[in-house]
Amino acid sequence: MKFGKKVSVELIGDAKESYERLNKIVGEQKASGKTSSDEITLWSGIQRVFDLLVDNPFYGDNAKKKKIPDYYIKKYDVQNLYIADLPLFWRMVYVIKGNKVEIVCIVLDIFDHDDYNKIFGIRKR
Repeated sequence: MKFGKKVSVELIGDAKESYERLNKIVGEQKASGKTSSDEITLWSGIQRVFDLLVDNPFYGDNAKKKKIPDYYIKKYDVQNLYIADLPLFWRMVYVIKGNKVEIVCIVLDIFDHDDYNKIFGIRKR
C-alpha cells in the first residue's frame, strides 16, 4: 500500500475480451508444453504491467488531454488516460479511479500498434 490505499487492476469491455482470449491461447500453449511464443511473451508483459500498476498506478504515460480520442471520452467519460507499453509493440490503455479507501486501474483496451495508431489518429509516414 504505497499510496496508503489498496490498489487493484480491473479489465472491462474490449480489454477484458482481449485478455481472456489471450489467456486461453497461452493456457493451451503451456498445456502442450510450449514455453515460448509471441502470445506467452505478450501475456507475461501484461502480468508485469499489472504488478507495476499495483505498485504505482501512475506507471503509464499520461495522454495529453487534447489527444484523448473522442471514442474514450464518449464511451467511458474519461478526463485522464494512461498508456502502458507492452512487448511486441502492443499497448494497454487505462484510467485511474479512486476513493478514500482504494485506487482502481481500469484497463479499457489492450491492442497492437496498428489498432493503437487508428484509435489515436496516428498516421504512418
